[in-house]
Amino acid sequence: MDDRSRALLKTLIERYIEEGQPIGSQSLSRSSGLDLSAATIRNVMADLEELGLVTSPHTSAGRIPTPRGYRLFVDTMLTVRPIEAITAREVEQGLLPDSPQRVLSSAAQILSNLTHFAGVVMTPKRAQVFKHIEFLRLGEGKILLILVTPEGDVQNRILPTTQDYSPSQLTEAGNYINSQFAGKSFAEVRAHLLSDLDHLRADIAGLMALALHSGESDYGMGHSEVVLSGERRLLNIGDLSSNLDKLRKMFDMLEQKSVLVQLLDTSSHADGIQIFIGGESDLLPYEDLAVISAPYSIDGQIVGTLGVIGPTRMAYDRVIPIVDITSKLLSGALSY
Repeated sequence: MDDRSRALLKTLIERYIEEGQPIGSQSLSRSSGLDLSAATIRNVMADLEELGLVTSPHTSAGRIPTPRGYRLFVDTMLTVRPIEAITAREVEQGLLPDSPQRVLSSAAQILSNLTHFAGVVMTPKRAQVFKHIEFLRLGEGKILLILVTPEGDVQNRILPTTQDYSPSQLTEAGNYINSQFAGKSFAEVRAHLLSDLDHLRADIAGLMALALHSGESDYGMGHSEVVLSGERRLLNIGDLSSNLDKLRKMFDMLEQKSVLVQLLDTSSHADGIQIFIGGESDLLPYEDLAVISAPYSIDGQIVGTLGVIGPTRMAYDRVIPIVDITSKLLSGALSY
């Protein structure tokens, strides 16, 4: 695009975010600061529509941004406002060092209160630990691994093996693992065993290696919880609440949380602020939603992600610094 097209697209998106109504050519002509006729602007809008950056709702001759238009806007045209001192103080006072769970809940609530959207925090992953392990022979080449967690959950996994173990070998291996490592995570067990497997009897070493591989791939990666605050505020946003079918799907997503966990987990592997525009990818399949997120850390190590869920028509320049300062201050509170 040339500079004129970029300037008009930027003006259109800023006006639409502020007003919530499709922007017509005459309105753009007045507010763009460019000496262009309405006819010229209509031609530019047609070009932008052909590029997939704007679209015309059937109820109006004006244009609104598409997810692709929002993406171009936030990536190349957005100027983020400096955060106000009073807002920064409000975040800091709300995140005084306390129990980690209360601090995380406070962070979600602060994000919601300051933006009037939904605040979300993905808690640090907790490594899966086991209370008891048992091996059972299912037949040649197959062993059943039974894992009991401290909470009493029982998880089963069939392990393929090239060695035919006897019941006594399976019992002995289970007893050894339980006596030495019950209450530890699979990651901790592996760290202890890096130098010990060679010294164990071949049958026990083989079974321990199988258990470790299965535990780390299926159980030991840990799991995160999602703390949500202010999701009902989304009901007050006309862009989201006007379509009951879309509204139902959105709240299904918020209730199940699996989409949020996947999205926030993706964000935790990146540096700094991440902006997800609905409809761009499978990560956020709802066109009217956007998520602004940032990772937070404990003692310099990234352990989770927080963010704001709102409409694509949000004031990105204001929300981004709120998410940014909250992630930094949450990191400080948890590292205290």
